[in-house]
Amino acid sequence: MPQTSPTNASADLAPASFGRRVLALFVDWVTCLAVVEGLVAAGVVGGNPNGLGTLGLFVVESALFTAVAGGSFGKLATRLRVVRDGVPGQPVSLARALVRSALVALLLPPLLTAGGRGLHDVAAGTRTVAI
Repeated sequence: MPQTSPTNASADLAPASFGRRVLALFVDWVTCLAVVEGLVAAGVVGGNPNGLGTLGLFVVESALFTAVAGGSFGKLATRLRVVRDGVPGQPVSLARALVRSALVALLLPPLLTAGGRGLHDVAAGTRTVAI
């Protein structure tokens, strides 16, 4: 199966299933938690690795990876991509990715859906697709 780059995603890609979205979120969270715990253990940063540091890293990682590679680390690992709704051939801007990631951090928008898309996707003008 040919690889689909995030900037060449076709409009007919299937929406990502809820289960794969949850798996991607889990992969992202565990990865961010491990990085923060490693930084705390190394004495680079102080504080509680289970607190806001992990959440902050998640928002930054998710936004940057989405803008640069088409999805967060967890999405890339589970073969999901975030594309612009209506113009899937265009990359997601950093501003859209930040809005989306900040809303995901609230957890409520990803659980509520409108037309098969999470409210974070609706607000950012994106959609999550399986590749």
